[in-house]
Amino acid sequence: MKIQFFSPHWGMESLPLEQAFQKIKEAGYDGVEMAVPFDAKEKEHFLHLLAKYELALIAQQWSAAGNTFNAYKQSFKEHLYHFAAVKPLFINSQTGKDYYTFEQTSELIRLATDIEKETGTPIVHETHRGKFSFCAATTRKFLEAIPDFSLAADFSHWCNVSESYLQDQQETVAVAIGRAKHIHARVGHPQGAQVSDPRVPEWQEALTIHLQWWDAIIDRHRKAGTTLFTITPEFGPWPYMPALPYTRQPVTSQWEVNLFMRNLLRERYK
Repeated sequence: MKIQFFSPHWGMESLPLEQAFQKIKEAGYDGVEMAVPFDAKEKEHFLHLLAKYELALIAQQWSAAGNTFNAYKQSFKEHLYHFAAVKPLFINSQTGKDYYTFEQTSELIRLATDIEKETGTPIVHETHRGKFSFCAATTRKFLEAIPDFSLAADFSHWCNVSESYLQDQQETVAVAIGRAKHIHARVGHPQGAQVSDPRVPEWQEALTIHLQWWDAIIDRHRKAGTTLFTITPEFGPWPYMPALPYTRQPVTSQWEVNLFMRNLLRERYK
């Protein structure tokens, strides 16, 4: 099974897009995970640079919005069609809201599935705070009720929401592992969705627990004969990254931490 590693564009917004893409390419990533611009000229420039630097794209849907469910649903639909039109490897969607009803969320998931079938662009739903998949137990209800959708596994959020390493929800995590088709390799802990630095001794327990989850996902796909799997090391900038008071200086480098995670997993799964 081939594993491709993607760099998040998140945290690189201060750089001109070409400079960001060049940096990603020179670092040895296979592609980038980010949103597709809606402005026509920006989109054209974006697609030109993807081709120039030979970077694959995971389109990340996170900005659908609306003050009512119907307004959100329309925005969600527009985002998915817009992203699918550029033929990314797949769309990773932060779907819905944590306060939508079961029926409303099911409607969004089924809409995404219909768009996936219509466009031929796969869509996965990221486990994420504030979205329908904000915690393990709630997500499991949807996984059991709707059998034909997949997850982008970012279990760091579930650690934060549950204030635990999910020791008492192992069966539920196993269900999620069985539906995961993409990994966001960020390490969370019971009091936050991101440890300060996964390289340091005080966070080795958290790292080990996440590695066990990712190992299980990779092992499942290898046994299933999956030909390509994707991982995005997704440690984020401030305020995800702790910073020193008054200065907002990050306690470590987001770029270097993501490279560390990429290199660790590349070696682990080679």
